[in-house]
Amino acid sequence: MDKAGEFVSIRWVLAGILVGIVAGLWINRVDGAEMPAFEVVVLCGDLFIRLLRMVIVPLVMTSLISAAAGLDTRHLGRLGAITLSYYLSTTLLAAGLGLVVVNLLDPGLGAVLQPVRTPEVLLQERPPSFMDLIRNLVPANPIDSLARTDMLQIITFSLILGIALNLMGERGRTVRQFVEEVLALSMVVVRWILRLLPFGVAFLLMRTIGQAGADAFVPLAKYMGAVLGGLAVHGFVVLPVLVWLLGKCPPWRFFAGIYQAMLTALSTSSSAATLPVTMRAVEDNLQVRPHISRFSIPIGATVNMDGTALYEAVAALFIAQVYGVELTFAQQIIVLFTATLAAIGAAGIPSAGLFTMVIVLQSVGLPLEGIGLILAVDRILDMFRTMVNVEGDAGGAVIMNRIAGR
Repeated sequence: MDKAGEFVSIRWVLAGILVGIVAGLWINRVDGAEMPAFEVVVLCGDLFIRLLRMVIVPLVMTSLISAAAGLDTRHLGRLGAITLSYYLSTTLLAAGLGLVVVNLLDPGLGAVLQPVRTPEVLLQERPPSFMDLIRNLVPANPIDSLARTDMLQIITFSLILGIALNLMGERGRTVRQFVEEVLALSMVVVRWILRLLPFGVAFLLMRTIGQAGADAFVPLAKYMGAVLGGLAVHGFVVLPVLVWLLGKCPPWRFFAGIYQAMLTALSTSSSAATLPVTMRAVEDNLQVRPHISRFSIPIGATVNMDGTALYEAVAALFIAQVYGVELTFAQQIIVLFTATLAAIGAAGIPSAGLFTMVIVLQSVGLPLEGIGLILAVDRILDMFRTMVNVEGDAGGAVIMNRIAGR
């Protein structure tokens, strides 16, 4: 079996998508989501996501520790600086693109929408200050951070351990070997889980479409069009061009190499859950050096949220338009930077953008109840913005492999 063969054939994955869509529409049509048997579909989808999330912590920790421990110390700081700069730049670019699209289309003008009740947990969110974000980078208790899957703190802790091992030289060889063995063990488990990908995709789509149906999206079609249009431009034009120019990887080869990761992101709506698939895709299909992918992709899955930033910029202006609030140019600039920072702080889990949306709305004085306007279609949009997030992570790894991998 060749390297690509370790993944499930795309035909089986596409078959899973088709089955999920058709079965989901049928379930919604016959009100099957109300039936007790539908709980089996929900259970199977949840189990697949839990299997993916099960390997995240050991995979991220061992990947980053191994990558940092194996890098030439002269290049470690350079790679980190370039990686973070690239991710921040593309996230800011995505948020700016979102503002351009929503200003061109004005999806909220004249819209008559009845907000659904916004969950209290969203309304009670207190936006973190910049100092809070910096403070939360460092774990006070690494064990607690691991238990809570706080990815930013796990990344910080793992990088510190990896750099320390790097500086220990030969004395740290035993620990490094142990970490590399755990990483190899984690990748074996990842391969097992990926064989279930067609089933996981089918059950997750079946659950989503079975609960929401197609009719729920009609009143918000223009808003969805603005978000999906912006994501399409960023995902099919901006990112592939950057990868081609900076990473010397043509778009057709890039997409052929990462389709498994993008389809997994589409079905799970979680860049963190997709992380093991993304790492294997860029290493096996795009020949990214392991120490580059294991350094940049876990960081990207946490701080590189192009799709989320674009979505939050569009959603904020859409809510303002529905409420008849005209945001000035200065306020839109605030939305631009706030959406970028909020996206960086978003967790790599389904619908995490809803929680950080509170920060964006509060930055320009928009009513938090406006989140209720977009709840009905958020789950579908979350699938596509996560796909763009993961594409950005993979593109970053390819570019870093070209720029900093020498």
